[in-house]
Amino acid sequence: MSLETPKLSEILTEIDNALPAATERLFDLLRIPSISTDPAYAGDVATAADWLVTELTALGFDASVRPTPGHPMVVAHSKGEGPHILFYGHYDVQPVDPLPLWNRPPFDPALEETDKGTVIRGRGTADDKGQLMTFVEACRAFKTVTGALPGNITIFLEGEEESGSPSLVPFMKEHADELRADMALICDTGMFNADTPAITTQLRGLLGEEITIKAADRDLHSGHFGGAAQNPIRVLTKILASLHDETGRITVPGFYDGVPEISNALRAQWEDLGFDDKAFLGDVGLSIPAGEQGRSVLEQIWARPTCEFNGILGGYTGDGFKTVLPAEASAKVSFRLVGTQDPHAIRESFRALVRSMVPADCEVEFHGHGASPASVMSTENPMFEQARAALTDEWPRPAAFIGAGGSIPIAGYFKTYLGMDAMLIGFGLEDDQIHSPNEKYDLRAFHKGSRSWARILGKIYGVE
Repeated sequence: MSLETPKLSEILTEIDNALPAATERLFDLLRIPSISTDPAYAGDVATAADWLVTELTALGFDASVRPTPGHPMVVAHSKGEGPHILFYGHYDVQPVDPLPLWNRPPFDPALEETDKGTVIRGRGTADDKGQLMTFVEACRAFKTVTGALPGNITIFLEGEEESGSPSLVPFMKEHADELRADMALICDTGMFNADTPAITTQLRGLLGEEITIKAADRDLHSGHFGGAAQNPIRVLTKILASLHDETGRITVPGFYDGVPEISNALRAQWEDLGFDDKAFLGDVGLSIPAGEQGRSVLEQIWARPTCEFNGILGGYTGDGFKTVLPAEASAKVSFRLVGTQDPHAIRESFRALVRSMVPADCEVEFHGHGASPASVMSTENPMFEQARAALTDEWPRPAAFIGAGGSIPIAGYFKTYLGMDAMLIGFGLEDDQIHSPNEKYDLRAFHKGSRSWARILGKIYGVE
């Protein structure tokens, strides 16, 4: 079925008028305790998948539940004109423990008034049921006003995101031809702040290494052996201290291969965000940026690589004091990666550097913990600017292309296994308390999120 020629304003008005009904539909989905990590809730996860298929089918999608060795996927297609876009979200949720810290039953959603406005309270509101339903409601408004869905759209909803996505990559590989599109849209993300929408275009990769230095064949008395015997803690801390120079740069050979400079246009966008470095650090009791000198805090957390020490262990750490030279000492080291840095090359270079610093009387063991490259999206695709313009039209402040300090594997999977870029667009906020008791999603975010997707779809499919 082809679109009629409505004005976008009619579709936005429909979203406004349908907000109470849309909220009730979201409540229906939120009431299903689709906790993917707990086998006791496997039936509820399946129920949530069925619920979504019923909704999407009623809108005109060719929707189905797809079994996996774990929890099911939901895949829905709408054949139409224009670019093929794939929308991704997840319908499973985190466990609710500790239950006594909830102010209301986590699967009994309700509207609550707060000092910042009306919020939807309940598990899964922001992560990710409320977010995915903003897109569904935008599609519903198109169907109501025009009699047809907007265009060539695939919806891909996962039921295992909160439990490590064990079935995701095998499913994507098996169904690559069906899922491959011109662009992926990922809703499992957030705003820059409550008035500033964002499109995340770069995500840092992650490399984890655990190193253990071993010396004597047992713990030694420091009075008997101190000074004569190698101390693994001393060896380990010397190695760790050498990994940064006095300017904050990382000393692993070849580490900066593939690290790009951000463009002047992107730097200008970030400067216009009004990010408060002092407030960012002040909120956690700090005041002085500790990364590479000459880089802004936003650059440090979005666009620069890091080497951090996440844990260190050795010797006696209990109460009181024990004069011991430990037999071994270990540390967990993580690297956030950007650009085209090769995590496997960095791992080998890091291990070679460590080995070169281990004395003859010691040995070192390594244990790797993952190695994923950064995801960098090319914003040359016109859909990026179309989406940014659409978001700017809806929100008080202009939308920006931003980075993310963490890693969101699904974006990299789309690039690696389906060969397509992704736009990460969501409407969550820092205070949504995802994964915690009393999770919430602002009603304003749900409402304007639906309007935002309608505007984005309008730009992509030529509805003015």
